Amino acid sequence: MPTITKITSRGELVLEHRNLGDDIIVTLTGGDGHVGAVAVGYYDNTHGHASSSVITLPSHRDDAIALDAARKITSATHNTTILTAGIHFPDITDKEIREVLSKADELINDLITSLMEI
Repeated sequence: MPTITKITSRGELVLEHRNLGDDIIVTLTGGDGHVGAVAVGYYDNTHGHASSSVITLPSHRDDAIALDAARKITSATHNTTILTAGIHFPDITDKEIREVLSKADELINDLITSLMEI
């Protein structure tokens, strides 16, 4: 699987992806990687917009990043996207959370750019 990484003050974020037919499967992890949330992005050709749904595991907070990333990728590519997210850095501060979210967004944007070049 192709891999894109970004370094944060707390550690590395890793985004991996592969195609399954026209669909896209993405994993986004960092720190103690795990599956905290799984989102599906779907493009409605009739109405011309993307939507996404998410399942979050109990006591995890990866849902917002997974939901937004799946919708964003699908909106750009018009392909169904499955995205698993699991990022855990122990004792992370609010400032570090903002940094991780910003770097994760950069990873998603880098992925979209690479997918659009194909």
